[in-house]
Amino acid sequence: MGSPSTSERISFASTSGPKLAGIIDAPVEPVRGWGVFSHGFTLGKESPAASRICKQLASEGIGMLRFDNLGLGDSEGDWGDGSFSHKVADTAQAVGFMNDAGREVRLLVGHSFGGAAVIAAAHQVDSVRAVVSIGAPYDPAHVEHNYDALLERINEDGEAQFLIGGKALTLRKHFIEDVRAEDLRDEIRTLHRALLVMHSPTDNTVGIANASEIFQAARHPRSFVSLEGADHLLTGRGQAQRAARIISAWADPYLED
Repeated sequence: MGSPSTSERISFASTSGPKLAGIIDAPVEPVRGWGVFSHGFTLGKESPAASRICKQLASEGIGMLRFDNLGLGDSEGDWGDGSFSHKVADTAQAVGFMNDAGREVRLLVGHSFGGAAVIAAAHQVDSVRAVVSIGAPYDPAHVEHNYDALLERINEDGEAQFLIGGKALTLRKHFIEDVRAEDLRDEIRTLHRALLVMHSPTDNTVGIANASEIFQAARHPRSFVSLEGADHLLTGRGQAQRAARIISAWADPYLED
């Protein structure tokens, strides 16, 4: 069950200027530690994985900040101005926001595309001691399957409209080039933090082979947990909460000062 928690709406400046909207799911005392959650490709802070995992962690004493990336949800800016590098930098910026408020972040949790982002972002923040990837791609360019039909037009025109969840987003050439340039293998190998890789063997969006590659590239301390029966978005009954309970137990040694 866990203990009660509260939700606090906040905003902070992105690395490119526009304000990003977030929610801090805060434990009612005692607080075991603090973390930041990075959502999937175009999902947002209210997606089931983000909201359910963060609320469950808060109920177990780990406060979490989840936020909408540039141009998504309640955040300002144009999604098309962002990139994987922006997502990484803004995740580090979110950690700085928490640290400045006296909520020292020890834990990063990322789902899908956000799982790749937190591995890269950990290199930019000294306070983080533990990183969790959930259903993450080994190669961030894996997201191309979402828009591969548009690649030819983007190469010719520099951008194209990308419809997802009933919302039109502008996909620009610099995003594609940025995501293709990312080498996560080196980021994983030099992480120097505890890493928990979580993945469902029945994930039809990001195959479980990605988890094997991330785990093999990682150095100890590393752990792997199979999210048996879960879908990629963790929408099934209790799936996100179960993942959070596992994260809570695993992260315990890394939350203390």
